[in-house]
Amino acid sequence: TGYWWLSEMALPEEAPVALSFNGITHAVMLATPADLEDFGAGFALCEAMVQGPAEILGLEIHTHAVGLEIAMTLTARRASALAERRRSLAGPTGCGLCGVDSLAQANRAVPKVESTAKISESALRRGLAALPLQQTLNRETGAVHAAAWIDNDGTLVALREDVGRHNALDKLVGALAKAKCDLSQGVLLLTSRCSVELVMKAATMGMPIVA
Repeated sequence: TGYWWLSEMALPEEAPVALSFNGITHAVMLATPADLEDFGAGFALCEAMVQGPAEILGLEIHTHAVGLEIAMTLTARRASALAERRRSLAGPTGCGLCGVDSLAQANRAVPKVESTAKISESALRRGLAALPLQQTLNRETGAVHAAAWIDNDGTLVALREDVGRHNALDKLVGALAKAKCDLSQGVLLLTSRCSVELVMKAATMGMPIVA
């Protein structure tokens, strides 16, 4: 004899999301359709498509029959520079390097992070302990990644979730840019494996510590 326990869990929503710049689609990602404005801005910043939020003149979310579109308008100077390194990402693989159209793009140089930032073990543990309490979508589904930013005292500043770990980080960066946070002091927390493309994104943004 035995007992069966039945429980219900929600499934995380996933949808194709196109990221377009000045009318040209540069990436199509499978993503959790939430915090899309943060996603668009963060993607542009992490992939060095813009040098700062001020180069994004406008951002609109469009709903299509087959998915969603984050349509961004860049300055003419930035749009011209972007045209030289156009990339098209498409895929459910979740690999941040899949789809680039040259080896040089896959191995693009990232800036060296010059920082004296430090964090104590107790502060880091405090931040890690706060992480699951803020993962509301993961509590419902048990199937999404999170990226969070904590200050040097271990206080959680911001958190974003997504089915894709790269998307979660892009969303977080967009949120931090909107809040004008100083990324030279603090720690990036990731719930997923620390893959090279996540480190590249963090280095591009000048984040000094990844945990």
